[in-house]
Formats: sequence, C-alpha cells, structure tokens
Amino acid sequence: MSLIKKANEIEISKVVKMMIYGQAGMGKTTLALSAPNPLLLDFDNGVKRVNMHHLGDNVGIVQIRSWQDVIGVLQEDLSDYKSIVVDTIGKMMDFIISYRCGSRNPRIQDWGTINNDFKAFVNTLSSLNKNVIFVAHRDTRKEGDETVFVPSLREKNDNSIVTELDLLGYLEMRAENGVQKRTITFDPTSRNDGKNTCNLPGVMIIPANLDANGQPIGKNDFIATQILGRYGRMIEEKEEAIKEYNAQLSEIEQGVEQITDAASANYFAEHISDYKGNNSVIFKARDLFSKKVKELGLVYDKKAKKYNDKNDEDAA
Repeated sequence: MSLIKKANEIEISKVVKMMIYGQAGMGKTTLALSAPNPLLLDFDNGVKRVNMHHLGDNVGIVQIRSWQDVIGVLQEDLSDYKSIVVDTIGKMMDFIISYRCGSRNPRIQDWGTINNDFKAFVNTLSSLNKNVIFVAHRDTRKEGDETVFVPSLREKNDNSIVTELDLLGYLEMRAENGVQKRTITFDPTSRNDGKNTCNLPGVMIIPANLDANGQPIGKNDFIATQILGRYGRMIEEKEEAIKEYNAQLSEIEQGVEQITDAASANYFAEHISDYKGNNSVIFKARDLFSKKVKELGLVYDKKAKKYNDKNDEDAA
C-alpha cells in the first residue's frame, strides 16, 4: 500500500499541542489545568498556587524533583489522562541541564545533548496521542522600536517547539468597559507572538471561576470547552466534508464506469452539474469524464454540442 495519500484520505489528529504564556500571577497553571483530564508535570512548583477547587479527582500531579522523574512517569500507564501539562517549559530545561551537567554550567559541547533531550521529550509527548499544553513565562523581544511579548524560551528551543504547536496563546489582563478581564490572544500581533491554526477568535475572554473569597463560581474547563471544543467541531466539519467528498467521488466513478458509448457519455455530460459540493468535485468529474471519452475514442461535435461514436463519424 502506498504511503502517499490524497487530501480526502488523510487522518486528522483530534488532539492539540499548544503553549500559553504570560506574566507571573496570571493563572497560567490553572488555565492549563482546564484541559480535559490533565496530568500536570510540575517543574516549577506551581501547583501550590492553584486553588484546591481546581485540583479535582480528574487531575494527576507529578512534582518533578529530577529529570529521572520525567523519564519514569513517561513509562507509566497514562491512559487515565487526556492531556499533559508541562509547567513551565523554561524550568523543564533547567532540569535537563542539571541532569546532564550536574551543578556546573553547561559547556558549548553539552548543548547538543541537552537539545536532543529536549527534542526527545517533545517527541515522546507527541507520540502519546494526548493534548499537550506547555506553560511558559513571558519575555520580551525588541523589533526595531517595538517591544514584543514572547514566551520565555532559549532561542534554539523556541524555533523547534513553536513549529510543532497548533496554538500559541498570550495571557494578559485587558480593560473591557472599564473592567479588567483576563484574556488570551492566539493571533500574532505587533505586540505579542501567537499561533492560531484552529481558527479561534483573535481575543477570548476567560470567565472568572472563583469569587473574591476564592470560592468556586464556575467550572475550570475553558480549554476543554472553548478551545478543544471549538477545535473538535472544526475537525468534525472537515471529516464530514471529506466523507461527503468521498461519497460523491464514488458516485462519479460509478457513473463514469457506466459510460460505454456516445449516448451514455452525453447523458453523463448533461448531468455533470448535478454533483453538489465544492469545485474540486466538479473538476474531478470532468477529469474522469475526459479520460473516459478519450479511452472510448468518442468524437465531440462542436456544432451539435454532443459526442458521437467514432464509427458514426467515419460513416458521415
């Protein structure tokens, strides 16, 4: 079987790889834990700052003490979890450096191994078929006179991880009608890095789920419902479109197969516009039809605007 596939044959992943970043105290860890059935790899001791109401039975926590903890947990049965949260990716790099270099600073020759460990970790997460949410602190980058907010990553890791992401969101407070609200921006702008392959709204308001006294007033399910839910619906629409395309393509192929002479060719040509859907369906029908009439040696009469059998043309 060929490894080459057409667009209507591809399998669309139903999981998302994303990163959220922002200032300290913005609730990045809490937001990351709003993914479905999350397993938190807590490199930054951030779980202690999460309200206990957000640490239900569906949340697994690994308080990382060494890189060996990471190696060990990735060999465990993780079937209870639908999402992996890495908090934070910058602190995670510190654990890799300690694993490879101990207490000394890394030398130039160490960075190849360190970066390979990083890539291997990301590849392992990708192979689990789970949502992956990276958490990062905010840094800045100068672009001329402009200051752009970016995830706090080492430059080499930035290039390798961002290309892998489906979503990159910047978390910040914005004034809405005089009221400060927590928002996340996935679109890249002149003031922040972003990535939005899931066609999410440019700016999304994150509802408060705790009152002033720290009591719950709503579910912590923003990523599950507003991000993954939207993404899931987009995938369903794509799968439905592929299903409809394949059904129409099968019908077209059967119709073309039944063309045996000029009469059946003319009948097909008269009804080719009956096929509904996007232009690619019509183009495919015309392409298959053109190959079929050429195979049968049919001759097109421009005046009559119909096909004739070759024998009829010879007799004329």
